[in-house]
Amino acid sequence: MERLKKIKLLAMDVDGVLTDGSMFYLEEAGQARVFNVQDGLGIRMAMLAGLQIAWITGNISETVARRATDLGVTDLFQGARYKSEAVRELMRRHGLSAEEVAYIGDDLNDLPAFEAAGVSFAVSNAVQDIKDAANFITTRRGGSGAIREVIEIILKSQGKRQDAVAAVLKEFEREQAEGQVEKTAG
Repeated sequence: MERLKKIKLLAMDVDGVLTDGSMFYLEEAGQARVFNVQDGLGIRMAMLAGLQIAWITGNISETVARRATDLGVTDLFQGARYKSEAVRELMRRHGLSAEEVAYIGDDLNDLPAFEAAGVSFAVSNAVQDIKDAANFITTRRGGSGAIREVIEIILKSQGKRQDAVAAVLKEFEREQAEGQVEKTAG
């Protein structure tokens, strides 16, 4: 857990990590994905606590871009065939070392990103090769709160969880006072 205290950026795969890996093809040539609201609220908590969040996916999807925008995630790499290059670009962009970056994945194409990041997490339903390479394995499945679990672990290890909870509750109160639609978790 000591190594988690240094984490400043949490990068993650999308399909199979932020979602359960299912892709629904729509009649009108679109795709649909289902995102977990607990993961969304966890991402808001992490960002309010000062943790950078990045999404890296090999696919290109308007639904992924829209969800990232809704949550305020600005480091979004779509069409990233080589995820390790995206992790290295994030380190350059934010002036971070590998030990300050954690990555969450679920399948073979995440292995190079595991090698580039200082800490690696596998979701509980990841393929065995990913589990074998990971520093940590979540108890929750991808798309079912695994991201929230990882964020809670990191924030607790850094002593920031309580402040993050207070910050997100304050954000809800502000939105309610302003009559805004509650989009931070939904």
